[in-house]
Amino acid sequence: MYINDINLSPLVVSEASESYQSGKTVNRWVEVLVDCPGSTGLFTYRLPAQLEIKPGDILSVPFGAQQLGAIAIQLLAQPNIDLPPEKIREVEDIVSVGFFPSAYWELLNRVAAYYYTPLIQVIRVALPPGLLGRSQRRIRLVRSRGAGGSSSLLASADPLAFLTPTARQVWQLLQGQPAGDYSYVYLQQKVKSAYRGIRELLRFGLVESYLEPPRLTRPKLQKAVTLTGTIDDDLTTRQREILEVLRRRGGELWQNELLQICNASSSILKTLAQKGYIVVEEREVLRTEQGPALVGDGAKFLTTAQANALETIQTLDEFAQILLHGVTGSGKTEVYLQAIAPLLNQGKSALVLVPEIGLTPQLTDRFRARFGNKVSVYHSALSDGERYDTWRQMLTGEPQVVIGTRSAVFAPLPNLGLIILDEEHDSSFKQDSPVPTYHARTVAQWRAELENCPLVLGSATPSLETWVSVRRMGSMGTGGEFVTPNSCIEAINRLCTPHLALSTYYLSLPERINSRPLPPVEIVDMRQELQQGNRSIFSRSLQAALEELQERKQQGILFIHRRGHSTFVSCRSCGYVLECPHCDVSLAYHHTEEKAPELLRCHYCNYARSHPKFCPDCSSPYLKFFGSGTQRVTQELARQFPELRLIRFDSDTTRNKGSHRTLLTQFANGEADLLVGTQMLTKGLDLPQVTLVGVVAADGLLNLSDYRASERAFQTLTQVAGRAGRGEDPGRVIVQTYTTEHQVIAAVRSHDYQSFSQAELEQRQALNYPPYGRLILLRLSSLDPIQVQNTAQVIATALNAEEEFEILGPAPASILRVANRYRWQILIKFAPDQLPQLPDWEEVRSLCPSSVSLTIDVDPINIM
Repeated sequence: MYINDINLSPLVVSEASESYQSGKTVNRWVEVLVDCPGSTGLFTYRLPAQLEIKPGDILSVPFGAQQLGAIAIQLLAQPNIDLPPEKIREVEDIVSVGFFPSAYWELLNRVAAYYYTPLIQVIRVALPPGLLGRSQRRIRLVRSRGAGGSSSLLASADPLAFLTPTARQVWQLLQGQPAGDYSYVYLQQKVKSAYRGIRELLRFGLVESYLEPPRLTRPKLQKAVTLTGTIDDDLTTRQREILEVLRRRGGELWQNELLQICNASSSILKTLAQKGYIVVEEREVLRTEQGPALVGDGAKFLTTAQANALETIQTLDEFAQILLHGVTGSGKTEVYLQAIAPLLNQGKSALVLVPEIGLTPQLTDRFRARFGNKVSVYHSALSDGERYDTWRQMLTGEPQVVIGTRSAVFAPLPNLGLIILDEEHDSSFKQDSPVPTYHARTVAQWRAELENCPLVLGSATPSLETWVSVRRMGSMGTGGEFVTPNSCIEAINRLCTPHLALSTYYLSLPERINSRPLPPVEIVDMRQELQQGNRSIFSRSLQAALEELQERKQQGILFIHRRGHSTFVSCRSCGYVLECPHCDVSLAYHHTEEKAPELLRCHYCNYARSHPKFCPDCSSPYLKFFGSGTQRVTQELARQFPELRLIRFDSDTTRNKGSHRTLLTQFANGEADLLVGTQMLTKGLDLPQVTLVGVVAADGLLNLSDYRASERAFQTLTQVAGRAGRGEDPGRVIVQTYTTEHQVIAAVRSHDYQSFSQAELEQRQALNYPPYGRLILLRLSSLDPIQVQNTAQVIATALNAEEEFEILGPAPASILRVANRYRWQILIKFAPDQLPQLPDWEEVRSLCPSSVSLTIDVDPINIM
C-alpha cells in the first residue's frame, strides 16, 4: 500500500493553544474544510467576536446561497493576501466543540491519501450523521397583507386569473399544504419548469423564498422535576399529594412520568415551582441501544492455550499486531474479555470490531454481562440520535468498550488500550461504496500504530493477507512470536500497509473448550443421490439426520447460499427467463405467506413485480421455479417434516430493528428446532445446543468468477460447520455438493486450514494476485451504455502508456446493468516490491464526463 506518489499535503490541525484570547480586539480568521460536493480546498472565514473557535470544531458557515457544515482546520492572524477583507464572510455558529486530536487527524489523512478520496468524504464516514448538515431553499405563501408588504394580486378577487399555468400549479400546491411551505426541490419534482412559476410568484409577492438552516442532530432534552423543600401547611391537598409521590420516588422524576402517575397537569407543577418546592429543568436523555437485563458474569477458567495467549496480549503495552488463530469454539471471546478487564481498571478503553450487525447482539450481551454499562454499541443500524449520543459518550474519556461494525474503526475513544477485529477474515470489513473504499483491518492497523496499542486479529480461518504477513515476519520465536529480521522490514511495509514496522505475534488455540472434538464433516455427492432416485433437495443422509434431530429434541442449523424461494423463473416451453427491467439479472421468486400474491424480486435494485400466470414471451402457462433459496427450503421442510419447528434467519426476516436479537433469542430459548439461513449464520454465532449443521448446496459458493472464490468458500463452510457440537452433545456436519473432488471440499472435511492455504497461495503467487500482488479496481458507471464504454476505453488507453503495472480491461462488469446504470471495470495489477509510479488520479478523473461515475477501489475484495 503506497502513498509516496500522492500529491496531497497532509492537513495538520493546529494545537488548541494557538486559539486567540477573547479579550483581543484584532480581527480573527479561520480556514475551514467545507462539506460541499466538488469542493476539496480550504476556505477562509471571519470569526465573530462572540465565538471562541478552536481547530477541530465543527462549524456552520454560509457558502454561496446555502449554510453548510465545515471543519475548522487552523486559525489565522491574517487572511490570504489575495482575499479582499470585505468579501470574507463570517462563521454562523459552532455545531460541536473540538473533536479531532492530532493522532485522529493523522488517521483521517492517511485514509484520504491511501484510498484517493477527498478528506471531507473521510470525515463524513468518521462523524455520526447530522453533524455536517446542509441548508435547503424553501418557498412559502405570503399570508400577511400589512402595509408595505401587500400585493395587488392578493387583494384582487381572483389572484389565479393573472398567473401562468405553471405558476398556478405551484400556487395550488402551496395552498393545499396547511403551512403553505414546500422545499424548492420538492416543487421542482412535482411541477415541470417549476422555477419559472416560482419566479413569477416571487415577482408578484405571492410567495417568499428563505433558507432553512441545516437540521443538525442535537442532544435530546427532557424536563426533570426535583424536590427542593419540605412539605408545609400552605399547600393544597392536591399539591401535597404530588410532592409526597415525588418524595417517595427519591425526590426526582421526569416530568411526564410524574404527571402520568399523579394524573395531573403541568400547571400545578408550575405553581409548586413558583412557591419554591420543586425545580423543573431540562436535562439530557441519552439515546443508546437498550439491551435486555443480564445476569452478571465472571471470568471463566482458561485452557493452557488460552492462558498463554492472554499472557502474551497482556504483556504488550505498545503497538503490535497479534493473530489469534483459534478453531471454532476454542474460546477466543473469553480471551478478549479477560484482556480488556485490566485495561478498564487502568482507565483505558477498548474497541471491538465485528463483521455484521447480526453478530453484535450475542457478543454485546456477553460483554455487558461482564462489564455492565461500560459497553456501548456503534453501527449504522442505530438511529441518528443513538449514534450521535453514543459518539459523544466516547469523547468523555471514561473507560469503556465500544463494539461495532467497520465504521466503528473511527470511534473517537481518546484513551485507547486495545483494538480487536473478531472474524478478521470477513469481507464485510471492506467497503465497496461509497468512497472511501477502506478496509477496517488496514485502518485498524494505522489506528493501533498511532494510538500505540496492540491490535488483535481473531479468526478460525484467517485471511490469506494476514496469514502471509505474519509468516513473512520471520521464523517463530518462543511463545508464538515471529522475530523480524531488519532486512525484511522494508519489504513487509511495502507489501502490507504504509508506515508500519510491525512487531507480530502468532497465537494459536488449536482445541475447543473442554477438549470437545471438532464435528465430523460428511460429504454427500448429490450426483449419486440423483442416480439412486432421490430427487429431493435433501440427501437421504440429511433427511435421516433431521428425523433424528426431531426424535432427540435437539437443534440444528441449515445453511443455504441464497435467500428467497427460487433463484430464477423460466418458461418450460420457450426457455424465457424473467429478468429485472433495470438490471441484467434474473428475478428471484419470493413467497411471502399463504394466499399472498406471489412476488418476483431483484436482489440488486429491489425491483418487485407479481408472478405472471403466463410466459410474457410465448404465453405458455408452464413457468417453473429453478434453484433453492431459504424460502423454498423452509417450505420443503414444512412439507417433509411437519413437526419440525423452523426459524428463517436471512436479510428478508431481519429487516426490522432488533429482529436479529429476537430470532436468535427465540432459537436459544428452544422455541424452534431448526435455524434456516444464509451467510449470517456463519458470523460467529455461539449456540451450544446445536448438534447438526447441514449445507444444502455448497456449489453456489465454489463456482464464482472471482479469484477469491475458493478462499471465501472454505471460510464460509468451515465457519458454518463450526456452529455444531459446541455444547455437551457431539456435533455432526453434512455438506451436500455436486463437486466432491474440489480442493475446498477436501479441506473442509478435515478442518485443514494449513493445506488449503498452502495450495491456494501457490496459485495466487503464480498469478501475482494478492497477497503477492496488489490490485486497484476502477469502477465506472453511467445511465448511458455507450458513454461509459467509451470513457472506460479512453482511461484504459491513457493508463496503458505506463509500463510499471499491468492493465486488465476495460471489460463490462459481471452484471453489466444494475438499477439502470451500466458498469465497466479496469483492473490495475502490479507487484508490491516494484513501487510503481501510480497514475495521477485527478488526471484520470478529468477524463470522465459528468454523466460517468468513477470509483477507485484500492485493494478490492469484490471484483465481480
